[in-house]
Amino acid sequence: MSNNTNNPKTSDQVVDDAINDQLAEDLATPDVAEDDVENDALSPEVMEAAIRALQAENEELKDKLLRAVAEQENVRRRLEREKAEAVQFASTNFARDLLPVVDNFGRAMAAVPAGASEADETFKNLLVGVELVEREMLNAFERHGIRRFDPTGERFDPHRHQAIFEVEDPSQPSGMVVQVIQTGYMIGERVLRPAMVGVSKGGPKTELAS
Repeated sequence: MSNNTNNPKTSDQVVDDAINDQLAEDLATPDVAEDDVENDALSPEVMEAAIRALQAENEELKDKLLRAVAEQENVRRRLEREKAEAVQFASTNFARDLLPVVDNFGRAMAAVPAGASEADETFKNLLVGVELVEREMLNAFERHGIRRFDPTGERFDPHRHQAIFEVEDPSQPSGMVVQVIQTGYMIGERVLRPAMVGVSKGGPKTELAS
């Protein structure tokens, strides 16, 4: 009796074949859950939300950059202003110490009696020399932003004038500078020395500057 070539499969072989078939089917079937996630990630709603988030982040970074640039510009301007003021006012103390010297030149010339210089040539030359020295010192002051001011006839300003006495003068409005005892000096826009003045009283009050 010949051997049958179509031998039936054993139970173990049947189980193995079933397992192999199932594995092959699983490999051929796409991962539905993963596809759903990918589809959700690429949905228009998700894309729009991502774009809005990027735009918001971009605006925030732009705002921070603009603030940083503005702050840097403010610092640069402040440093430039402080540097300019340091240069302009560096000579303040030195100039203030020289003011009495200039005042003495003026007092010396004012003390000369009228006509005295005409009677003596030597004295006249000395007086001319004193005038030249005073003029040169004032010119040097001007080159460094220091100028002398005489407020005669101006309305009294406590920021620029120092009142020494009051003058009864009904013909003058009250609060006017009618006499200057000592001229004042400015350095830039600052008062280096206020002018010492006499102020009128008794007349009509001056109108406040608008």
